[in-house]
Amino acid sequence: MAVLSETSPRFEKTTMSILVAVSFCHMLNDIMQSLLSSLYPLFKANYDLDFVQIGLLTMTFQVTASLLQPFVGIVTDRWPMPYSLPVGMASTFCGLILLGNAASFELLLVAASLIGFGSAVFHPESSRVARLASGGRHGFAQSFFQVGGNAGQAIGPLIAAFVVLPLGQHSVSWLSAIAMIGIVVLGWVGNWFMSHRRQNAGKPAVSRALPLPQNKVIVALIILVLLTATKNVYMASVSSYFTFYVIDRFQLDVQQAQLMLFLFLGSVAVGTFLGGPIGDRFGSRFVIWFSILGVIPFALLLPYANLFWTGILSVVIGLVFASAFSAIVVFAQELVPGRVGLIAGVFFGFAFGAGGLGAAFLGDFADSHGIEFVYRICSYLPLLGLLTIFLPRIPRHKAV
Repeated sequence: MAVLSETSPRFEKTTMSILVAVSFCHMLNDIMQSLLSSLYPLFKANYDLDFVQIGLLTMTFQVTASLLQPFVGIVTDRWPMPYSLPVGMASTFCGLILLGNAASFELLLVAASLIGFGSAVFHPESSRVARLASGGRHGFAQSFFQVGGNAGQAIGPLIAAFVVLPLGQHSVSWLSAIAMIGIVVLGWVGNWFMSHRRQNAGKPAVSRALPLPQNKVIVALIILVLLTATKNVYMASVSSYFTFYVIDRFQLDVQQAQLMLFLFLGSVAVGTFLGGPIGDRFGSRFVIWFSILGVIPFALLLPYANLFWTGILSVVIGLVFASAFSAIVVFAQELVPGRVGLIAGVFFGFAFGAGGLGAAFLGDFADSHGIEFVYRICSYLPLLGLLTIFLPRIPRHKAV
């Protein structure tokens, strides 16, 4: 397959210090966010929650982010706001303080919404910064940015297992110090963004001409949204209920279950990182094909595996499935050039929203039919990835 034109001398312009900074803050952001789902067993015991309420917590967090992210992306495409990044991190800081001291389920929901708002502000603008700093290596920059978030999601359960669970819910408040570090780093990133805008103020704006006929672009975006929904409902079924699943089926204790979740989320981080450079080399469409279709047999086997193979399959699924997301975002940005914030908002936001709605729906099924039934249903979701065959090829000379 031909190498994309983006594999060019522009690569030396990649500003790695900024990519490292936004990826690092993505890690901090998602460490804090992943604590919410990692602490579900603790909240379930402390507040006597059922699975529907667990799903509502996930939905509140993720739908808050989902509804706001596209709006934030549209606004910042028109009026970039570099210093909105530390503001979003400050919202997450407040959410953590409340999460550690909530006296009721209703206050847990408020804390989840504050963390969700922080996500809504953080993702579109930080994704824009990553693209600006990419030097043309859009797949690499997007995956490098995203892998920070996935690493944070993997580290979060370990902090929950070895810090919060032994010390109690109030210890969540202490972790707000992580948010303070993020606020400082993102303030520096905001300064770089302002400087970058001043240096490029005289250059013509990026062309917004579509690389394909409008109807083909709309169809392709709908397919990408459906693929994102499928992927993230499946991922939500694992990240929200995997601990309960392995505890119920294999009689593990909570710490052992958290380690199983760490294996899955760690593999997601590795898969995400690999997807971007492969996309730069062979094209985003190739990565989407490989990831979405390649995961099908492993997902179908997972509900019927023993403990050993559950661990192996969850790692393989995380590696293969996670590689798609960066490629989907880059492919969508090429379909709709000049609207980086909108695309980041839609796809990061829709990822959260679809996962949240799916988690709430699956929680009801878990209460009424059992957690194993949920995993059998979810094993068929990746079959919707067959829609990938309808994705068009983007002309190389028009890609942005």
